[in-house]
Amino acid sequence: MIMERVSSGVKGLDEILGGGFPKGRTVLVVGSPGSGKTILALQFLRAGAVSGERSIYITFDEKPEQVKENVSAFGWGLDRLEDEGKMMFVDATPFRRTRSSSVRKYEATVPITVHEVLPEVTLSSLVETVKRLAEEEEVTRLAIDPITSLWVRYQSPIKRRRAMLMLFDAFSSTGATCLVTSEMRTAMLSRKFQLEEFLSQGVVLLRTAIHEGNVVRAVQVEKMRGIAHDPQLRPYLIGQNGIEVFAKDKVFK
Repeated sequence: MIMERVSSGVKGLDEILGGGFPKGRTVLVVGSPGSGKTILALQFLRAGAVSGERSIYITFDEKPEQVKENVSAFGWGLDRLEDEGKMMFVDATPFRRTRSSSVRKYEATVPITVHEVLPEVTLSSLVETVKRLAEEEEVTRLAIDPITSLWVRYQSPIKRRRAMLMLFDAFSSTGATCLVTSEMRTAMLSRKFQLEEFLSQGVVLLRTAIHEGNVVRAVQVEKMRGIAHDPQLRPYLIGQNGIEVFAKDKVFK
């Protein structure tokens, strides 16, 4: 049985993925600050939107307006796609500032709407909002950026694991293809595996290194269950239209 694919929307990335992301799976995008994690997530969602699909972008770090402003130079027309109902932005930034939250059971809370932010965002309300929107709007693509905020919110490893499991289970239940971004918390050569890597079906690494005095960007598909893929480091750049991967080139010649 051939697994159905979903285009990443990134030139060259589909090639090293052997056709795109596995449909309906959750893929983790790990990278250092400035590596292009948010750009990749939005590029993925936009690719679906311009093809008539509907998507949800959940932001933990910056307000949706700031996120859209950060990528405005690419000319993607995200405001227009949002007005057309093809892209929805959920502001979860208050989540980082809130301490009282239960990850043991779902709480009866007022749901967050696409254009409304509650004074307090619990993990339960966020999960319920994503599931409700995905079902009502027939969403096929999701992105959460970044999941690293859970490390700030939940200092206890046990609570953090419960929170991670709740989110990943919620994403899986929607049937949508989901990208989850995460910060690379150690240097490239000494990188340790993170909990979210074990929970996801795929892992894409965005690496940045210094070579002969120049900054070199490289993407690597570290894991992608169920599909054949290119595991080698491949160079990429962030250009006028977003991220572009050079699937045939080597990083170090």
